[in-house]
This record gives sequence, C-alpha cells and structure tokens, in this order.
Amino acid sequence: MKKLILGFVLAGLCAVPALAALKVGDKAPDFTAQGSLGGSPFTFHLADAVKKGPVVIYFYPSAYTGGCDLEAHTFATQAGDFTAAGASIIGVSADDLARLKQFSADPNFCAGKFPIASDASTKIAASYGLQVAPPHTGAKDVRGVEIGHGFIERTTFVVDRNDRIVAVLSSKDDKLSPDQHVDRSLAIVRKLNGK
Repeated sequence: MKKLILGFVLAGLCAVPALAALKVGDKAPDFTAQGSLGGSPFTFHLADAVKKGPVVIYFYPSAYTGGCDLEAHTFATQAGDFTAAGASIIGVSADDLARLKQFSADPNFCAGKFPIASDASTKIAASYGLQVAPPHTGAKDVRGVEIGHGFIERTTFVVDRNDRIVAVLSSKDDKLSPDQHVDRSLAIVRKLNGK
C-alpha cells in the first residue's frame, strides 16, 4: 500500500503543469497574423510593430459577443489616446477572417480605428500560454449567427520596444471587466512613454 501511495505522489510531482499565461518580464513571442483593419485585409507582425513603440495585444473570446463588443468599442473610442501615447493596438481572437472583416469595420465596435487578427488555429494564444475553451454547441453571437470556433481567454499584454511583457491584464485572475482592460493598458503605455 505504501508503494502505491508513493507511486501516486511521485506521479503527481512529475505531472505536466497546466498552461499559464506569460508573465511580466517574459519575452513576448513574435507572431505574424492575417486580419482586418476597417474591413480591409491587414497583416500584423509584432516585431515590426514594437519598433514603433509599445504594443497592446488583447486576446478576446469572439466578435459580436457582449464583453468583446464592449472591449472593441472602448478601444476604438480611445484609439487616438493610444496613438498619442505612442502605442499601437492589436486584437486577437479565433474568429475567421470573414467575421473579422465585418467586426473591424462596424462603427459600433472596432470602427476601423485599430486592426484585429485571426488566430483560428489558436497557436498564437498557445504561445502566450492562454487557455482556449472548445466551441460551444449551438453558441450564437448577438446577431444570431452561430459561433463555430474556440474561445480564447480574455487577456491583455502590454509589450515594450524590447519585446518584453511589461503588463498582463486578466479577466480571470484580476476580475477586470472588458473596458477596464482598455483603461488600464492606456495608463500603462502612457507611463511607459512618459505621456
């Protein structure tokens, strides 16, 4: 019996840990993704973006869903403030390009103010250590359209010019509302650039 218990204890110690989001100080994984800006095709490359200043990468579950709509709208209304602070914004979800094209141009949401990118394979989310919930059978967006992709957990990363993560904002861990992600990330980039 003691050998059996010892075996379980050792097995537990050797277990692979669950995914954990990257932390402050970690190097931000570089990525290139196809997306949309104002309904037009857009290619985002993190390495190019950080050359210009801090980048706010916000992962969200799905376009045309309550919290994601609020977050996109809030980023759009404050996009000029991010630009004035020397920062850029990129939204990332598992939505396909057709959905992103509509969402990025919609005046109620992204309104063409910043790009959003597709991570349909969720490889980018995985590289940032984010959880992805499987598609929910019968899940529909606010328009009544079925959502057939996984949901990336809502997490915002602020990356500096040295490719280092300087902030991680999480709805799961920090209990932040979607619009608080925007306000807090704006305060962080202003502090980074002294603006």
